[in-house]
Amino acid sequence: MQMTSSYSTSTESILEQENQFGAHNYHPLPVVLSRGLGTYVWDVDGKKYYDFLSGYSALNQGHCHPKIIASLIFQAQRLTLTSRAFHNDQFAEYARFITQYFGYDKVLPMNTGVEAVETAIKLARRWGYAVKGIPENKARIIVFENNFHGRTSAVISFSSDPWSYAGFGPFMPGFDLIAYNDLAALEKALQYKEVAGVLIEPIQGEAGVVVPDDGYLSKVYEYCRQANVLFLGDEIQTGLGRTGKMLACDHEGVRPDILILGKALSGGTLPVSAVLADDEIMLTIKPGEHGSTYGGNPLACAVALTSLAVLKEENMTENAAIMGAYFREGLSALNSPHIETIRGKGLLNAIVIHSSQEETAWNLCLELKENGLLAKPTHGNKIRFAPPLTITKPQLDECLEIIEDSLAILKKD
Repeated sequence: MQMTSSYSTSTESILEQENQFGAHNYHPLPVVLSRGLGTYVWDVDGKKYYDFLSGYSALNQGHCHPKIIASLIFQAQRLTLTSRAFHNDQFAEYARFITQYFGYDKVLPMNTGVEAVETAIKLARRWGYAVKGIPENKARIIVFENNFHGRTSAVISFSSDPWSYAGFGPFMPGFDLIAYNDLAALEKALQYKEVAGVLIEPIQGEAGVVVPDDGYLSKVYEYCRQANVLFLGDEIQTGLGRTGKMLACDHEGVRPDILILGKALSGGTLPVSAVLADDEIMLTIKPGEHGSTYGGNPLACAVALTSLAVLKEENMTENAAIMGAYFREGLSALNSPHIETIRGKGLLNAIVIHSSQEETAWNLCLELKENGLLAKPTHGNKIRFAPPLTITKPQLDECLEIIEDSLAILKKD
């Protein structure tokens, strides 16, 4: 039987078909992209935009980085998947490279970011039982209000966002939700001997790029040491150069006991995530107790190795630090009455719009789109600005002009 298609490539028809045949679990901007290169993307009508979302930081190295794409194509033509039932010729080199890159004994490869988070939770619990001596089924993980670690049933069990958890219960027990950037709350929660780990985002990206007080992360780490509790660092969005350091935890000299990576680990080409830890933690899980069909597949390993290499070879982390400071200075110099707050580190930044109406930030993003810059609101009146780490000063100057022109459509409440 031959399939026929009446598929049209116009923006309107694509949006109509997606609305008809796709689940309504996202609310995208009304733009249909067909091509990307570096800091730019193009829609199906040929219009060019600056990408200031970067796939939620999955595209730190920019769209279609030539070295990453070359690795992808080369490996895709040789071997893509074996499952971990057999060895493949890419995983060993990747494992050696990434563990030395970040300074850990072992890596456990997964695919999506939330899979890596779930893996870290399982590791912390197993360590709690096998090493710390927590009674079976009593382990607890401390988490933080306004967190975002994904959308699986386990992870939404400790979300404080009704959009994530409402209508999806019952929920998994074993999580203690406390205030972020509040050391007193953490100290109180750590009094319970059943706590195995503290799962934390060094900067809360989805909450609107909430940067904790200077010294907060190092104090969290210190409290974990004192309580014999693991520090689980979710660097899926903040890691790999995004904040001007290879890891956001590096700003305070914190080395997570369990490091969680994803997104830019593949340079935006396919789902690749990783959990890193030392032997005392990692080897508590035995063969058959955790895994993934695609985790550690040769295609992912080849791509991730190249994605990590180009971050250092092209000084992208250093560029993020310099360009991020320049961008925030530029935003501040706009002196816009519509910007209530500017916050961020490196090239993970956000503005808080001076408006009580949620649609104001959405409307501003629509205007930014019309003017050639793509960004997305998060949590109401906040807009995240996170371009690829390859962006240059002349490009940022043009983007600041676009932002200034777009802000002119707003009226202060």
